[in-house]
Amino acid sequence: MPELDDLDKRLLNLIQGEFPLVERPYAALAERTGATEAAVMERIAALKRGRIIRQINAIFDTRALGYQSSLVAARYAPEQLHQGALIVNQHPGVSHNYERAHAFNLWYTIAVPPGSDLQAHIDALHRLSGAEATRTLPTLRLFKIGVDLDMAGERTLDAKGTPEYTDEMRRAAQTIPLTAEDIALVRELQEDLPVEPEPFAGMAARLGTSVPGLFAHAARMKANGHLRRYAAILYHRKAGFRANGMAVWKVPVEQVPVVGPKMAGFRAVSHCYQRPIYPDWPYNLFTMIHAHTEAECQAIIDAIQRETGISEYAVLYSTTEYRKVRVKYFDPALEEWERQHVRPAVAAAL
Repeated sequence: MPELDDLDKRLLNLIQGEFPLVERPYAALAERTGATEAAVMERIAALKRGRIIRQINAIFDTRALGYQSSLVAARYAPEQLHQGALIVNQHPGVSHNYERAHAFNLWYTIAVPPGSDLQAHIDALHRLSGAEATRTLPTLRLFKIGVDLDMAGERTLDAKGTPEYTDEMRRAAQTIPLTAEDIALVRELQEDLPVEPEPFAGMAARLGTSVPGLFAHAARMKANGHLRRYAAILYHRKAGFRANGMAVWKVPVEQVPVVGPKMAGFRAVSHCYQRPIYPDWPYNLFTMIHAHTEAECQAIIDAIQRETGISEYAVLYSTTEYRKVRVKYFDPALEEWERQHVRPAVAAAL
């Protein structure tokens, strides 16, 4: 990992939460950090080259945009796992794909656009990749989503906070249909922001609007709940958070509405969801924790256990990252994948 100084850490903490939507954002960051615009641009460019910053872009809510999505757990014979993961990676709607230390040894997230059959896509991946078993684990209730890594070490492991985005916000957003102009904005804002003095000017020009007009439109989409935030996404491991633990909890169903918000209140928890159970998968509450070490991750889990009283859980650490990208919304590549791999199987079953 490249050595990070105080300015690097301050910048990373700032832009993870909310990157400034102003005409000269790097100048705005310079004002907040006491640096110059040129120095901020140089640092952010270096952090991208050093693979600390993955990208800077708008983070949209997949479901709010009308997409169907799910976490998927799959089991492969050890000798088939790597090849199976590479086949899963070929799906344009797969954004995260990890090997985890469990009998279900491959975990991926998949999203498909309005009008597509999510389960048909998952069934196709099961067949094509040679999985022995596949379990679809969609979100039943969202308690929290939003990664916020403490780069400066300013928080305690059990620090609390208010979730950035919740199920109520998502449900409200799903009632507001997207316009053609909204979709055009999504396609622009989902791309990585260039490091130049006025990085939004090109986007505005392509959309046929002004930079203030672009920001006003983005603000409306955020108020509607379609856009969660505009921010930097980091490479967790390169940023020093090498323990990527998915802590899954067996919670009595009647306690989920109370326990879920308590778990989501921990700032070290980036994602908190209720998901379905199966005879071979009894865990219904999922919490994602990014920590520097497994010992630190366990300390966070212990704090959650003390807070909630839930004692039955498992921790699945990622051992290989096969893929981690942002979903490319309204991408014709996904329709082509469906045409090749999903529709023939559906037609054959009729």
